[in-house]
Amino acid sequence: MHPSPRRPAAATSNPAMLLLLLCLGWAPPGWGWPRGSSRGAAGMPPNATTPISIMGLMPLSQSEEDQKSRIGRGVLPAVQLAMDQIRNESLLNPYFLDLRLYDTECDNAKGLKAFYDAIKYGPNHLMVFGGVCATVTSIIAESLKGWNLVQLSFAATTPELADKKKYPYFFRTVPSDNAVNPAILKLLKHYHWKRVGTLTQDVQRFSEVRNDLTGVLYGEDIEISDTESFSNDPCTSVKKLKGNDVRIILGQFDEEMAVKVFCCAYDEEMYGSKYQWIIPGWYENLWWESWINSSQCLSKNLLAAMEGYIGVDFEPLSSNTNKTISGRTPQQYEKEYNAKRGDGQSSKFHGYAYDGIWVIARTLQRAMNYLNSTKKHQKIEDFNYTNHKLGKIFLDAMNETRFFGVTGEVVFRNGERMGTIKFTQFQEQKEVKVGEYNAVHDQLVIINNSIRFQGLEPPKDKTIIQEELRKISLPLYSILSALTILGMIMASAFLFFNIKNRNQKLIKMSSPYMNNLIILGGMLSYASIFLFGLDGSFVSEKTFETLCTVRTWILTVGYTTAFGAMFAKTWRVHAIFKNVKMKKKIIKDQKLLGIVGGMLLIDLCILICWQVVDPLRRTVEKYNMEPDPAGRDISIRPILEHCENTHMTIWLGIVYAYKGLLMLFGCFLAWETRNVSIPALNDSKYIGMSVYNVGIMCIIGAAVSFLTRDQPNVQFCIVALVIIFCSTITLCLVFVPKLITLRTNPDAATQNRRFQFTQNQKKEDSKTSTSVTSVNQASTSRLEGLQSENHRLRMKITELDKDLEEVTMQLQDTPEKTTYIKQNHYQDLNDILSIRNFTDGKDGEKAILKNHLDQNPPAQWGSSDPSRTSKDPIEDINSPEHIQRRLSLQLPILHHAYLPSIGGVDASCASPCVSPSASPRHRHVPPSFRVMVSGL
Repeated sequence: MHPSPRRPAAATSNPAMLLLLLCLGWAPPGWGWPRGSSRGAAGMPPNATTPISIMGLMPLSQSEEDQKSRIGRGVLPAVQLAMDQIRNESLLNPYFLDLRLYDTECDNAKGLKAFYDAIKYGPNHLMVFGGVCATVTSIIAESLKGWNLVQLSFAATTPELADKKKYPYFFRTVPSDNAVNPAILKLLKHYHWKRVGTLTQDVQRFSEVRNDLTGVLYGEDIEISDTESFSNDPCTSVKKLKGNDVRIILGQFDEEMAVKVFCCAYDEEMYGSKYQWIIPGWYENLWWESWINSSQCLSKNLLAAMEGYIGVDFEPLSSNTNKTISGRTPQQYEKEYNAKRGDGQSSKFHGYAYDGIWVIARTLQRAMNYLNSTKKHQKIEDFNYTNHKLGKIFLDAMNETRFFGVTGEVVFRNGERMGTIKFTQFQEQKEVKVGEYNAVHDQLVIINNSIRFQGLEPPKDKTIIQEELRKISLPLYSILSALTILGMIMASAFLFFNIKNRNQKLIKMSSPYMNNLIILGGMLSYASIFLFGLDGSFVSEKTFETLCTVRTWILTVGYTTAFGAMFAKTWRVHAIFKNVKMKKKIIKDQKLLGIVGGMLLIDLCILICWQVVDPLRRTVEKYNMEPDPAGRDISIRPILEHCENTHMTIWLGIVYAYKGLLMLFGCFLAWETRNVSIPALNDSKYIGMSVYNVGIMCIIGAAVSFLTRDQPNVQFCIVALVIIFCSTITLCLVFVPKLITLRTNPDAATQNRRFQFTQNQKKEDSKTSTSVTSVNQASTSRLEGLQSENHRLRMKITELDKDLEEVTMQLQDTPEKTTYIKQNHYQDLNDILSIRNFTDGKDGEKAILKNHLDQNPPAQWGSSDPSRTSKDPIEDINSPEHIQRRLSLQLPILHHAYLPSIGGVDASCASPCVSPSASPRHRHVPPSFRVMVSGL
């Protein structure tokens, strides 16, 4: 059913344009050419007698602001060239193409009216050529099936027209906007980009491309990590892309929005070597200059953000130098086209329009060949709008058409052109072609590596997080291991020395078995350093997990063995010194060994429960990302291996509480006995210093190890040095003095095993002070007075010794001599007795007197008259013999009772006749402190 006749519309008002259009066969709506007319070409070939009418639908108005009209006018020279070449080659002999152009004005109503007027008033058009505006084209293409007309477009790129269910008779020589998606996929694969984000303007054309891209990327192991869209302000979407760490951005927006997008990208620093923008490549030349004024960023900032973006668009002309179907290369065709159009408008679609005319000619030629081969005596000019068979023949023939044209290889797949997609890059404020994608062969070609990335390498598709194990430095491990080996050699030397000289009194008095335990604990502590330095860079994960348990056991047992032995020896000194009951106290080494064994038993119970209930496992702690020190486009995420378990805090609390209390108690004992020096034990002072050393070092090591938990080199260095210094200082304090003593004084082991110690505490409780001598209880002034008195008494004793010697030599049994002695030495004898009375109440005098009486019984004095007493000196000096006996008794008492107080011999000396030889620094010790220490 045909539309009713209507009045013809007015022709175009431009005479020059009218002449060109008439040469092409353009007819205003209603001007239908009669069937069989030879009009429609500037000249017909001699054998071409039958025209084949083709309906040309495109915008042809003269408006300079109408971009679509410029496309229509720009392709006309290319169409004229193609028709001329087809006529000259007699490709359709005896037919020729009669292209009738109708102006759609890019208006739906006008375009639809032009289509129906052409059907009603024009001849039977075998095909429709054209379709520039998406809306007009889609309306007409949807109705083609009812008219059995095949339409071929050269400029309609909207993806909507690819729907074959809705537009089964629609073809196009230009690739659709969706045709760039396979090319983008190929580019992503080429640079191994597997994570992208999309930024789309809220327009149907761009949304359709994005939706198709999602389908293309699906199943290709490429993740679309974020999909953002915007209407007017893209900055929020750009921020979200950055927040999701999107590095490769696939944009779909027009030129106006592109300026805003890159301004936002500059503000968010989403440009440069870490980012890659891929946007449409169909923008006009210098497109940003038209919209820069509408943006709020500077031109230099915009250009900086745009630098390096990649544009994707179809290739206007093939870069291949092979001859096309017309016998010309694409380059030769381009010259002819430019010459043909002169100063007229140019269009990037002109090559597709040129190939489109050739597609129509080859389709009709194929249809003619098919009809001739079937011998049905049917011709193509017999086509009418109700002839479904011929319409189907034209449809199949076009779908099978394939040749090499000026735009590349022309192939259709479901009506879609399998064309060539070009890639351009914005380099130094201009577009540079860097590659192309051949859809027919699915091949991407990068032109001589012309793509310039702003970094040393293509951007990463995301922030590459390179996990880097924070490991112990090998040089550091080597240095500390060398120090540890030296420490173990030293400990072995001390062990050899201790065992070899174990029978020497100097070594025996210091409990060699306990010293061996100190050495063993130190060596175990040294050995733990080797294990603490082994991490994932040296051993496997399974081995590291085993080392977690082994090094914990070794360090714990080593600490307990060494510190326990020192603790036991310090406790023995404290027990002896604090013996307030003044009884003989025997502390054997077996008891000390029992103390150390008890500590080790507690350790074993804790460690076994720990291992059974909640064993240590290898865990990995991840830290915040850090920039790559080498400047690469990666981020370093440090990881650190730890030995941990589920209830690590509880187990560490138990161990630290037990060890901490033991250490505090040991330090307390060392402080209590800080001024005690017992030569019989010969190393008590140094053991106390070692306890301090261990306590301080352990506190420092534990605190620093927690503070440097995320710095393995620092942590290992400090922990290792703490163990080395702690063990080395302890061993040196215990054994170096013994080595020096044996070297400088080999006879030290044979000296008298007397107990000498000094107590000089400023503050003591009442219970402790009762155990100290009266000299130590006195105040400072009293002590100074006693020292002065002792000096005076020493001088007095010296004088008495001289007088005694003189009296003894001159003594005779004559009465004159007796009178002389009474007169001259009476006062001296009274002084001696006064001194004796001063010593009354002293336990030391009683003990010495008893000892002296045992060695010099009264029977040896020459007279045993019991009636004589020592209270009256006058009665006892009637004779020189009595005087001599009295002096022989009093002088030893005087010497042995007071010489210790003034720096002389110890009051506990076995023989009162022995000459004092002790150092003046030693003070007198009351008998209650005479303690026997066995097992030394």
